[in-house]
Amino acid sequence: MNEAKTRQEIIDKRLARAGWRVDHPGMVTREFDIFFGPDSVKETQSPYGGHQFSDYVLLKKDSSPQAVVEAKKTSRDAQLGQEQALQYAQNIQKTQGGDLPFIFYTNGHDIFFWDSENYPPQKVYGFPTRDDLEHMEFQRKEKRPLSPELINTDIAGRSYQIEAIRTILERVENSHRKMLWSWQRAQEKPAPPLR
Repeated sequence: MNEAKTRQEIIDKRLARAGWRVDHPGMVTREFDIFFGPDSVKETQSPYGGHQFSDYVLLKKDSSPQAVVEAKKTSRDAQLGQEQALQYAQNIQKTQGGDLPFIFYTNGHDIFFWDSENYPPQKVYGFPTRDDLEHMEFQRKEKRPLSPELINTDIAGRSYQIEAIRTILERVENSHRKMLWSWQRAQEKPAPPLR
């Protein structure tokens, strides 16, 4: 499948499953135009005269960009879109201000999510809803360090328990969030067939 067919037959449907109406201009913009102007063409390395085009931009309720989605055809590795999607997100932030959009890149089958300011890319098994993205954005803005949180010594008062809890909190805080992503993976993976 070429990229256009991949978008139409797979990605559009996967977005729709998460409640994104790709035909609704208040929710999704396809071929989102990022315009820099003719003076900055060299800086953006765009062959389109100061324009770049993101395959999809998922919009907040106020119609500002919340996430970019870079699509590749099914025969290509989805991860080939990682840097291109990051560039689109950064350029949207430069031209429109606001927060850096979340990043998705996909070949229709594999989908990767990336909050590039905080965590490494993660393979996910579907797109989040608009409400999910708003919640993630709230968490991003309200992020506080975990390690200074008080430990209830009535529950875990021994020195080795306190040290273990501090170590876990520090690891989570330092982007070792793999254990926190496992719940999402478990929810979205299809259950194995019964025998």
